[in-house]
Amino acid sequence: MTKFATFAAALGLTATSALAGGYVAPVVEVEPVIVEERPASTNAGLVVPALLLLGVIAAVASDDDDNDSTTD
Repeated sequence: MTKFATFAAALGLTATSALAGGYVAPVVEVEPVIVEERPASTNAGLVVPALLLLGVIAAVASDDDDNDSTTD
């Protein structure tokens, strides 16, 4: 029985190294770089004050002194 156990152990140790396979180079997969682009938009921070300024200028320009009810 010991001869059989010794033979089985020897066969098991040699079989694992024989069936282990050869060297396989690791494959490194490169992930693509994703660049997120923002959609083109107007700068609302400048548009709103510009419209308000144009409104004030239009209001001042339309203010006439011809409609005064005072007469000298």
